[in-house]
Amino acid sequence: MYKYFLRPILFQFDPEKVHHFTFSLVRFLCRIPGLSAIFRSVYAVKHPALKRELFGLTFENPVGLAAGFDKDAKLFNELANFGFGFIEIGTLTPKPQAGNPKQRLFRLKADQAIINRMGFNNGGVEEAVERLKKNKDVMIGGNIGKNKVTPNDEAVKDYILCFNALFDHVDYFVVNVSSPNTPGLRELQDKEPLTKLLMTLKGENAKRSKQKPILLKIAPDLTDEQLLDIITIVKDSAIDGVIATNTTIDRSGLNSPENLAKEMGGLSGKPVTNRSTEVIRFLAQNSNKAFPIIGVGGIHSADDAIEKLEAGADLVQLYTGFIYEGPALIKNINKRLIERSEA
Repeated sequence: MYKYFLRPILFQFDPEKVHHFTFSLVRFLCRIPGLSAIFRSVYAVKHPALKRELFGLTFENPVGLAAGFDKDAKLFNELANFGFGFIEIGTLTPKPQAGNPKQRLFRLKADQAIINRMGFNNGGVEEAVERLKKNKDVMIGGNIGKNKVTPNDEAVKDYILCFNALFDHVDYFVVNVSSPNTPGLRELQDKEPLTKLLMTLKGENAKRSKQKPILLKIAPDLTDEQLLDIITIVKDSAIDGVIATNTTIDRSGLNSPENLAKEMGGLSGKPVTNRSTEVIRFLAQNSNKAFPIIGVGGIHSADDAIEKLEAGADLVQLYTGFIYEGPALIKNINKRLIERSEA
């Protein structure tokens, strides 16, 4: 119903306005008695073969929602009704920030893609914490970043602030240094600053009686040499895993009109499918699968998800594919995984 009825209507309007409208609609529907249970019965799939044990956590299924969709932790309880095994909130920053000027979100329908230059728009970590206190047993990842006005040589402080604020309210952390929409942020992916950042967060983690997994989210635009550096950094810092990949700044091979294709920002969806899988495979093979990988980027079908899992991903996340295909995509992936386990 979504793909053939709702999506054509929603896609007639401004993407960011549709995002907020959809949030309000889902929240309203889930407040109607019994409707959340109906959503779960239609979309949620439970089966022992779907469970995954990673970095000390048990995931009910390997299909998650990527960061950027529920930035402010406003809808994670409701979104869980559609069958996600885990939901990643954020990117959150210490202080609220408006993000980049609008219009900053664009649909590339001919490419089944989205360009965004949101710029870490969020209400700040403390607001999100208050909402996370109402978590109804949803597996939550906390994606953290720095404020735009924070210089890179002070960025570590922002990540520490977010880490400590969220610690009691999320199940794992994701360090985001790979968004193309905050000026200079990707410079933190360089070996020296990234090692310093991750080692500092590991030190904060060590102060706790029970530590939380820390993952690193990387860009698809890294060279092989840079990816080898990532493998070394993960080993040296002893963090728990990698999320591959964020959005791309590459615009090659697009079919959309030039005025859309040339918009600044991060490109997600089908055009990043192959590159994301290449990065996953490179990391898995060159590290001898030394750490868990969450695969994200251009998953629009069960086949796309399976390709990433076979390349070396342990879990997968959806974002643009969820927007284009709807919640049936989560169900389709999980059902296919069950079928494969029984074959």
